[in-house]
Amino acid sequence: MSPTDRRAAIVDAALAVARRKGLAATTVRDVAQEMGTSSGLIHHYFDSMDEVLAAAFEQVAAEDLAETEAMLAGGDPIAVLSGFLRSYAPVGDDWAFQLWLDAWAEAARSPVLRATSARLNLAWANLLERAIRAGVADGVFRCPDPTGAAWRILSLVDGLALQVVAHQTIVDRADMLAWAGLAAERELGLPTGALAAA
Repeated sequence: MSPTDRRAAIVDAALAVARRKGLAATTVRDVAQEMGTSSGLIHHYFDSMDEVLAAAFEQVAAEDLAETEAMLAGGDPIAVLSGFLRSYAPVGDDWAFQLWLDAWAEAARSPVLRATSARLNLAWANLLERAIRAGVADGVFRCPDPTGAAWRILSLVDGLALQVVAHQTIVDRADMLAWAGLAAERELGLPTGALAAA
């Protein structure tokens, strides 16, 4: 394999292990065993296990971001915002959001994961802010602070998504979408129910 392909294989193996054990419990030995190779090979391509985990997390999160960005390109601002909220809400056994939760937990202890998580979080906030600014420019949204509104909405949906994934019997996806939609409508000067109707 080329070095690029070998690194990709290591990341894929780390993701396979992390799906079963969680990000924090994934070790170099686990990844090597998944690949049928030695731990030394992992260390040859990555300086630390934190780098492997950060690369694995970034691969999944960046794919989600790219898919959402493509889905939201153009269109009616209300439909775009409604689509953003629906795309963000976990569905069933949402592996990608579970990976986000694992990465956030590990970010407090790992500078590499913290930097990766921060960069990806900024990208999600920027995507939402662009959608808000487009709605303001079209005269559909009334919002004097698109940056602050994006962060407030994103923080709320992150917290609600955490509840959906961690405590499925307390808050479900329908609650999350209803409450996030209501908060976004208030932030953006929309009539109650406008996002649900979209």
